[in-house]
Amino acid sequence: MPVEALVGQLMEELNCEVVFTLPILGGIPVSEAVVVSWIIMAVLFLVCFIFVRGFDVTHPGKKQIVLETAVSGIYHFFDEILGEAGRDYVPYLMSVAIYVGASNLIGLFGFKPPTKDINVTAALALMSIVLIEVAGIRKKGGKGWLKSFAEPIAIVAPINVLEIFIRPLSLCMRLFGNVLGSFVIMELLKQVVPAVLPVVFSAYFDIFDGIIQAYVFVFLTALFVKEAIE
Repeated sequence: MPVEALVGQLMEELNCEVVFTLPILGGIPVSEAVVVSWIIMAVLFLVCFIFVRGFDVTHPGKKQIVLETAVSGIYHFFDEILGEAGRDYVPYLMSVAIYVGASNLIGLFGFKPPTKDINVTAALALMSIVLIEVAGIRKKGGKGWLKSFAEPIAIVAPINVLEIFIRPLSLCMRLFGNVLGSFVIMELLKQVVPAVLPVVFSAYFDIFDGIIQAYVFVFLTALFVKEAIE
């Protein structure tokens, strides 16, 4: 495939196609990434409804025990990062991990992953940075939070303020860049070895790498929260 064709296909992949327009406030465009996100949320809600149906506090079944063990393990994992003071933020971190993981894996079913849309990754990064700063304010109070920008010495205050904007940019571009990079590599492999090899690499990029990116995003967010509440 010529380079121009590959670039054209890449730009088409990056294009946020508007599926329909909501007839309110003069018309609100709804992109493909939003529609796929709605599908993911609907499926996750249905899965949760099916799995938690019939739970009993006094006589838990095998399914309930497995799920409770898994959730306890996740809480234990985040406790090692955040400590007891960060337990309030674990549900958010778990929700983001599930959404990002599902978004990266949905390409296996023929949908365009929402994480290929930089607007989605930017929104996730902004939500995370708001959580981080709110966690710092809750822990230190308004005055303590403002004073923390002058630590360890006042001269570094501009750098600490700049870090507020650098963190979401880092989270956004890391997630977006890895998802986009896997797409570019897969397209190149399809042209070089179109028979069997792309299937193997597709399993890696769509499954393993997708889960890894969800883990990295949530792990970094948890580390930043820990810094804010220390």
